[in-house]
Amino acid sequence: MTRDATIERALAYFDDEDAGYFADLARRVAVPTESQEPERLPDLYRYLEQEMRPCFEAMGYECTVYDNPFEGQGPVLVASRMEDEGLPTLLGYGHGDAVRGQEGRWKNDRDPWTLDRDGDRVYGRGTADNKAQHSVHMGALAAVIATRGRLGFNHKFIIETGEENGSKGFKELVAANRSGFAADALFASDGPRVDMARPSLTLGCRGTRNFNLSIEFREGGHHSGNWGGLLANPGVVLANALATIVDARGRILVNGWTPGPIPNSVREALEDVKREGGPGAPVIDLEWGEPGLTAAEKVYAWNSFEVLAFTTGNPNNPVNAIPPKAHANCQLRYVVGTDAENILPNLRKHLDAQGFNHVSIEEPPESNNARFAAARTDPDHPFAQWMRAAVERTTGERCTVLPNSGGSICDDVFQDVLGIPFVWLPLSYTGCSQHAPDEHILWSLTREGMSIVAGIYWDLGDESSRYQT
Repeated sequence: MTRDATIERALAYFDDEDAGYFADLARRVAVPTESQEPERLPDLYRYLEQEMRPCFEAMGYECTVYDNPFEGQGPVLVASRMEDEGLPTLLGYGHGDAVRGQEGRWKNDRDPWTLDRDGDRVYGRGTADNKAQHSVHMGALAAVIATRGRLGFNHKFIIETGEENGSKGFKELVAANRSGFAADALFASDGPRVDMARPSLTLGCRGTRNFNLSIEFREGGHHSGNWGGLLANPGVVLANALATIVDARGRILVNGWTPGPIPNSVREALEDVKREGGPGAPVIDLEWGEPGLTAAEKVYAWNSFEVLAFTTGNPNNPVNAIPPKAHANCQLRYVVGTDAENILPNLRKHLDAQGFNHVSIEEPPESNNARFAAARTDPDHPFAQWMRAAVERTTGERCTVLPNSGGSICDDVFQDVLGIPFVWLPLSYTGCSQHAPDEHILWSLTREGMSIVAGIYWDLGDESSRYQT
């Protein structure tokens, strides 16, 4: 009954080709949990009731499925195993939903809902994000229970089914049922490692604020020969408005759109962090973004503004006419310290001051309006330090700690509603093609993740090494 025995048991499950990890993941990937498609709501329930519930109940958990308070949004499962009131309670999280399958766009005619292994790559929609990752946790938990006979701590595990749709209703659901979700800390896995060479921990996420900018000057287009030089071109005007928001090298120019000084604990955590995307990743534009920051600081400690799409006229069939309107889909990714409540009001002030009062700021359609708040556990927090030591006990090498990920997830629920620290152990990598055709995991990294997660859960239940709240 040892830590090593638990890790060996977890890896034996992972390596079992017939009835182990691959078979479980294949069954989960086969459920088309596209939360952005309203007709998939029954599949979201099916994933929880027919796949997650039986697996957790087999480990001695009691399961509750909550309907989402927002009509048409995905349900949430909470699996609870309460061993002793005197023990600390750990919270886990995974999301069973995935982005659209994008059938017909995968290489080699792959079906996104069929798990397919090709060497070290295992393809399937929802593998990296997030079914493979929460499946690792479930396998590791089962290994601890089988080895020790118990976990040695209380545990609750959330499976959400609306993360890819902006987690609509999740915060309200947790707030209304706080006792059912209450815990002392959260440990989960999502997102990619920052460095292929060694494991990393992530302590939070950037917030996301999407919005649209538009100009409509007149009805219909007008001949560019007869009216060129007389009529303002909305595409040109909107392009100039965008150029006041961010400069030619990506530096944000709007007052109130950047955080305060980067905390020393965050800078220290990022000192030796390198961005490596793996094979096929794009080359970093070193001159892009906030001057004076390292590449890691630009992503994990600062904000970024993006134009996601820009249209004016008819791009597919341009004609010799001045278009009547222009439209841009925009996004601000922001970290803790940003005035999140006034992102759009500050933009309105900025555009008006620059003479662009005729540019409208609009909320995007629901399908493109995922909103997450920035949240972060401080790198100096005792739980973050404990988690780092637990990872290093298994790997024998230094673990990278990121103050927050570059992406967004529902950390604000754990921070603002439950008031607990949260630490993530990413089990994927940045070249995994999540949200795109050919999404995949690396089998070798996932296997290593199984050993690390199993070791962490063992330590959490060991009296000599347990995290003390």
